[in-house]
Amino acid sequence: MQQTLILNVVGLTSDLLGDATPNLLTLVREGASRPLRTVVPAVTCSVQATFTTGLTISQHGCVGNGWYFRDLSEIYFWRQSNKLVDGEKIWEAARRVNPAFTCAKLFWWYNMYSSADYAVTPRPLYPADGRKLPDIYAEPASLRTELTKQFGVFPLFNFWGPMADIVSSRWIADAAHYVMDTCRPTLSLVYLPHLDYNLQRLGPNHPDIQKDLRQVDAICGELIDRAHRNGMACMVLSEYGVTEVSGPIHINRALREARWLRVKPELGREMLDPGASEAFAVADHQVAHVYVRNPVILGEVKGLLESLQGVESVLDQEGKRAFGLDHPRSGELVAVSKPDRWFTYYHWLDDDRAPDYARTVDIHRKPGYDPVELFIDPALRAPKLKIGWTLLKKACGFRYLMDVIPLDASLVKGSHGRPTDRPEAGPVIISGQPDLLPDGPVQATDVKGIILAHVFG
Repeated sequence: MQQTLILNVVGLTSDLLGDATPNLLTLVREGASRPLRTVVPAVTCSVQATFTTGLTISQHGCVGNGWYFRDLSEIYFWRQSNKLVDGEKIWEAARRVNPAFTCAKLFWWYNMYSSADYAVTPRPLYPADGRKLPDIYAEPASLRTELTKQFGVFPLFNFWGPMADIVSSRWIADAAHYVMDTCRPTLSLVYLPHLDYNLQRLGPNHPDIQKDLRQVDAICGELIDRAHRNGMACMVLSEYGVTEVSGPIHINRALREARWLRVKPELGREMLDPGASEAFAVADHQVAHVYVRNPVILGEVKGLLESLQGVESVLDQEGKRAFGLDHPRSGELVAVSKPDRWFTYYHWLDDDRAPDYARTVDIHRKPGYDPVELFIDPALRAPKLKIGWTLLKKACGFRYLMDVIPLDASLVKGSHGRPTDRPEAGPVIISGQPDLLPDGPVQATDVKGIILAHVFG
């Protein structure tokens, strides 16, 4: 077996490779690069599940970063159990070939309770007093203690939110070096999220993206150099390309105004009540699953969605089948935005009635993906003072609400989820062994087989 390193550099595209990425370009020149035809929705959980199983979404079931759990009448995002992913995983297939094979799954999603030999993933602590404390889950459990001792507490607030930056990718890379040194897995799957942040905050054409590229390229260079020194094969891939956007689509507000979506008043706030709604959307970047309770109104709902400014297409059962998205977890309809638009989860009509979580970083409570969590509210006159005062209340043992996130979706300048119009703006796959890549574009469902070819030749 050939020890192999896979770097998942989120948001990397051919368009972004250049002067700011000398290490990645060296790997391209020594090996080969191909466009990667990703899935729809092109979002983290769906793409990674496709990479690790080699299956379509209709087969492995991960229809987005979150979906409506019909039996619970609840929307859940960013679940972590690997039991949600159907199909044989790459490490299981490899172990059938050679029982001595081992795999380290470092910050790839659906990382808890999998059959991978080594796993590390963010897992905050939520004490009963309302605090959120940075932490990780690891397998074996002793690895959590070792990594925390070596590198400090995982920088959760640099992994997502207004403070998200290179610090989290640096910690993940350090953890990868440690695991490769001490555990020597046959296959190391390493997730580096850094590019994702400013690509969404600023858009892919902003000049500051060059700084982000240099930062993540330096980390990639260290990991690639280590792989080469140790005689490992090396691959770099990405999940999607981020495109410039000019504004949001408030899909749930449209469904509410049509009287299909219901809210539940709670303490002066309005909470989405999906179980009581005739139709509602689970927004996930540029794709939204629309769940319609009564099939009689399906045509009306589809017509309304198609009339919304910024919506490119609405997939019915036949359309979902064409995209490999016809799974019971999918909505009865799936809306896809135009290239320069994206979907919010916002269901309230008056910001004063927005749920208390709307102005916080709360990826599990929100019934949809919210990239506005990457921003501090520009309307705050003294945000550092407010944050400091809130943290002081926390230190004194009081309950607190870190309500510093804006409700202005126009701040977001980049999004993803739909197929990019140009291959150069979409994801990429790079290998130091060009003979193991096909001549043309690579399908996301073929990545599993390509990785196994790197391990077994």
